Amino acid sequence: MVNLAEFQQLIAQHRLCPNTLPKALQALFYDKKGDWEKAHEIVQNASDNDSGWVHAYLHRKEGDLSNARYWYRRSNQPEFSGGLNQEWEEIAACLLQNVSSFG
Repeated sequence: MVNLAEFQQLIAQHRLCPNTLPKALQALFYDKKGDWEKAHEIVQNASDNDSGWVHAYLHRKEGDLSNARYWYRRSNQPEFSGGLNQEWEEIAACLLQNVSSFG
């Protein structure tokens, strides 16, 4: 299992995300790099719940709360009420539980 600190270190050390990671984590990688557009592009057409959850977070970050609410419902996740950094960390930590390595 990969932990949050290892994921954050990967983000700090690499410009490009390993394409072996699930789409939801790839989107979180690029969001943390400051590339909201690329992050959104990655999850925009994905149909899995994890990508939908990240999609909700991205629209919340954008300020489009009605769209965010739609994606929270679609991904079966509660609407987050804390800070954006806190939400990013919570989503990442949860999704990383299913990742065995970055390679």
